Amino acid sequence: MNQKFDRAAEDLGNSIHLEHVNVQVPDQRLATLFYVVGLGLTRDPYLMVSDTNMWVNVGRSQFHLPSGEAQVLRGHTGIVISGREGLLARLTSVAEKLDGTAFAFSEHDSYVEATCPWGNRVRCYEPDAARFGRVTLGIPYVEFEVPAGTARGICAFYPQIMGIPAELKSGDGTAARVKVAKDQYLQFREIDRPQSDYDGHHVQMYITNFSGPYRQLSERGLISSEDNQYQYRFRDIIDPASGRLLFTVEHEVRSATHPMYLRSLINRNPAQTNRTYAPGYDQWLWAMEPDEYDKRIGRHGSSARASFS
Repeated sequence: MNQKFDRAAEDLGNSIHLEHVNVQVPDQRLATLFYVVGLGLTRDPYLMVSDTNMWVNVGRSQFHLPSGEAQVLRGHTGIVISGREGLLARLTSVAEKLDGTAFAFSEHDSYVEATCPWGNRVRCYEPDAARFGRVTLGIPYVEFEVPAGTARGICAFYPQIMGIPAELKSGDGTAARVKVAKDQYLQFREIDRPQSDYDGHHVQMYITNFSGPYRQLSERGLISSEDNQYQYRFRDIIDPASGRLLFTVEHEVRSATHPMYLRSLINRNPAQTNRTYAPGYDQWLWAMEPDEYDKRIGRHGSSARASFS
């Protein structure tokens, strides 16, 4: 008997990886307390190791935290990180040192929300194979709060200009959901309250058709920066039909030939301490083992592997 497969379920668009979220921070020490000590993430040991910038690993993605006037993403970043009790204990441990800042955290049914010392919100989810795939540590989405009436135009912008699939979602407000990689999304959720001014924060993605979107953006005067051979930037998301400005957030767009594409990132296990040290458990595996993933989604592992033979 021939098994039928939904081949479209495995399609990706032009974007293949959401690598980092970049916000400036005024104090590297306080940023370390929040992102590394509190959240339990890992400072990149190879790049940006001085006191003027810090790259923080989240599985295969990162937060970039250069020094400067505080920037606050207009929305929130979702991360997957296992161990709610450990997370809450770590956030509690830094609360006194972050007193007097915007730092806060709260528990919700499916996530813990933590706010950095300058107001950036991070929603922390347990691994969930049905929702996040094999990821046990990573950034599955970044959500922006956008003006009412803009989501439909955003859904047109990404496929037509960037070659990236998008769909209109309803539920907790109307939202555009843009697929920027396997199990990674940019989400644009409509709100009816006033927005703060855009302050320069950015997100970075890798795309395969590098020149096509460049031509489309250039024709509309949307390229904001020509960084080097491997990357360019744009800020304004417009309605392709009318040209109306819908939302502004800088996109750092890199080619898949960029030297840093999918470079190996080290992720520590935050449960390891000098008092409870166990050999062999220093590093965090960013993805579930295939058998564990198959078990979580109710798929028989051996059958799944056999289907690829």
